[in-house]
Amino acid sequence: MNSDVTDPAGAWIDGPAGRLQVHIDEPQTSRPGAAVVCHPHPQYGGTMHNKVVHTLVRAFNLAGLPALRFNFRGVQDSEGTYDEGRGEVDDVLAAVHAARARWPQGPLWLAGFSFGAAAALRAAGDALPDGGLVTVAPPVGYFAARPLTGLPAAPWLLVQGDADDVVDPPEVLTWASRQQPEPVVHVLEGVGHFFHGHLPQLRSLVQTFVHEHSPA
Repeated sequence: MNSDVTDPAGAWIDGPAGRLQVHIDEPQTSRPGAAVVCHPHPQYGGTMHNKVVHTLVRAFNLAGLPALRFNFRGVQDSEGTYDEGRGEVDDVLAAVHAARARWPQGPLWLAGFSFGAAAALRAAGDALPDGGLVTVAPPVGYFAARPLTGLPAAPWLLVQGDADDVVDPPEVLTWASRQQPEPVVHVLEGVGHFFHGHLPQLRSLVQTFVHEHSPA
């Protein structure tokens, strides 16, 4: 992280296409480890300030872990331009590198919502998130042409609403059942893609899962 920036709300990391804007959220009481959280699609208004991203960050903080969220290339003040999901995976890896440098002790978690979940999963084989994975409403169509390989043998939570009108819930569940390792899946009844009215439920699920799979 750039040495000339001390305010976590205005921090930057070096990305492969230029500087990436980041925000660091610290818990009141911490345990070893940290999380990197990835936001939804840059071409549809996705930023690190998305409400689901905030909810994931809050869940990690309540479980005692600091969280680093960031804007993908070309989003708000991050440099670079959208790269059809390819360069965005490299952005995830840059954020992981920054998180491991800042919090070298303890396991790393990797999380994402929608497009951010897809980018996190694509990066997971290289990032090796030894804490675990949290994917919310992953757009599994991204993996049709090139299936995932090399996923780490780490705890993996997948949360999906059964009323999602952006990604197809049955397709997500079928895809999840074919993965190795297979994720722990929670399907929330009556919940749409953006979890309107159900963010506390999402937060509780993620907080509990992370707490149960993190060292004291």
